[in-house]
Amino acid sequence: MSLTKTTTVDQITVTENGTVLYREATSFLEDGVAITKTFHRSSLTPGQDLTGVPANVVAHCNAAWT
Repeated sequence: MSLTKTTTVDQITVTENGTVLYREATSFLEDGVAITKTFHRSSLTPGQDLTGVPANVVAHCNAAWT
C-alpha cells in the first residue's frame, strides 16, 4: 500500500482590475487511486510579492500586470 500526496494549481482567473485568483488542489492517492481531495484558494493583487507562489501563477501575474 502506497500513499502519495500531490498538489497542483487547477484554476487560474484574472479579473478586470488585474487581481489573479488561483486554486490549488491537494490529492491523496492510495496505490494510484484518489481517496481524498481538498482545495485552497488564494488571490494576488497587482504589485504583490510573488515569493513562494507557483511558477505557472507567477507567469499569469507577470502577463496580467504588464
